[in-house]
Amino acid sequence: MTDICYAPISAGCHETIGRDVPSHGPVADITGDLGPLPGTPMALKFFPRDSTNLFSFLREYNLSLSFCTHPYLTKALGIAFSTPSHYVFAQQASLFGDLYNVIVPEVGVEEDCVQRVVSQLCGALTHLHALGFVHRDVKPENIFLVDAACRWVKLGDFGMAKATGTKVPGVWYSSAYCTPEAEISKESEDSRHNTASKPDGGNGLDSKIKRVWVSVEASTDCWALGILTYAMLTGSLPWTQTASDDRSYIKYKEWFDQQKDQEGQDDELDLWGEGKDKGIVMSLDEDKQNRSRRKSHPVAPQFACFTPLASSLFLSLLHPQPRLRGRPDDVLGYLGGDWLQVKEKIQLEEEEKKKMRGREVISNEKEREGRGEG
Repeated sequence: MTDICYAPISAGCHETIGRDVPSHGPVADITGDLGPLPGTPMALKFFPRDSTNLFSFLREYNLSLSFCTHPYLTKALGIAFSTPSHYVFAQQASLFGDLYNVIVPEVGVEEDCVQRVVSQLCGALTHLHALGFVHRDVKPENIFLVDAACRWVKLGDFGMAKATGTKVPGVWYSSAYCTPEAEISKESEDSRHNTASKPDGGNGLDSKIKRVWVSVEASTDCWALGILTYAMLTGSLPWTQTASDDRSYIKYKEWFDQQKDQEGQDDELDLWGEGKDKGIVMSLDEDKQNRSRRKSHPVAPQFACFTPLASSLFLSLLHPQPRLRGRPDDVLGYLGGDWLQVKEKIQLEEEEKKKMRGREVISNEKEREGRGEG
């Protein structure tokens, strides 16, 4: 493990504690003289000592310090210390909050902004995966903004990151970000559900199966990237939970299966297309008509607002089989084209204008108050 500047100190600097995301401790943005250069902005990440063992703290710190050299990954700054109540390390500051605060519920963000963010995340994940790590917690709260327009974002919080191939307890949780392959762990003792008391006085844990061990794979991040892209474009999630009994997920799965069946039939058609026999040509004409009919299969309702290009992207990233799931570098081929249908774009632009007008009103009110005109 890399040598670390680690020592107990008494925290005496002024700090503003940010939102406490469940997977990590609170982050304080400060401007102090501890960084590489005097006055360098930095963020202090706090880990409560009563719920964090020292090894876990040092593991995350070392990963962020030694491997997060990509411009779209949050890097530790080589400063770690402890207080009586916390372990702390310093990392690069992102002074404009996180992506969660940018996404307007039921609206999303502008498509150009979405594609900028996705492009940067693809670079960050490709770099991380090439080093043999899987982030395992890609979500809006862990994507930090270096500027307000999302022209530069950084993926952070590596508390869940593991080396590819590591065996970990399988965990299922009620969220669209949970992968379909995690459902085998739904009734395991580690999964976060079914713990409420039963009518007979027992609890949900009584019926749980033993721990399920699974391998850490990069496909987990690819699924999360697909869900995140959907969330940014729509301001919502495609389904409540990735489970075989979730109606919205069932609709998606039916659409997915129809599309894959169609692709398989079209591939067979292409193989026959090289024949020169007239009888084969006749059968090709019939197959083209059949193909046209197959393409009329309805899109899953929650994906109807997307163009065929975006639909193909989602079908790739949200492939139910992890080994066939699209990779982050595959996504780059989908950038630059339209992802939203025209009607949805117009609606999004109107919502963005309303949001901007609201911000201007608040800004003007604050300015008048500052001049004492209120």
